[in-house]
Amino acid sequence: LRAACLANRLATEKSPHLLHHKDDPVDWYPWCEEAFEKAKREDKPIFLSVGFATCHWCHVMGRESFRNEEVAEILNTSFVPIKVDKEERPDVDRVYMAYLQALTQQGGWPMSVWLTPALKP
Repeated sequence: LRAACLANRLATEKSPHLLHHKDDPVDWYPWCEEAFEKAKREDKPIFLSVGFATCHWCHVMGRESFRNEEVAEILNTSFVPIKVDKEERPDVDRVYMAYLQALTQQGGWPMSVWLTPALKP
């Protein structure tokens, strides 16, 4: 794992939601080609987490899951973790929320979806 004092790739983002996760031990990527290419190159699924800055349950999940070293190790080893702010990327949120609602008949945030390297749920 990374040293705890190093910020992840979200440290240079502008979104308050993404910046809130910049010091997580999860090696987050923003929604970007670099993350998609890594998933393809390493043939790893993507763990997509979508939320927003004022979402109470997003903060709870962040505190209880994404700051946990054991959870981070699993996400960093087995997946390419991508964090999305639904207010910054409503297009991404809309696509995967529609999938989740069709699959489960419910939806909300935080939203976690596992994707293929081709971005298919």
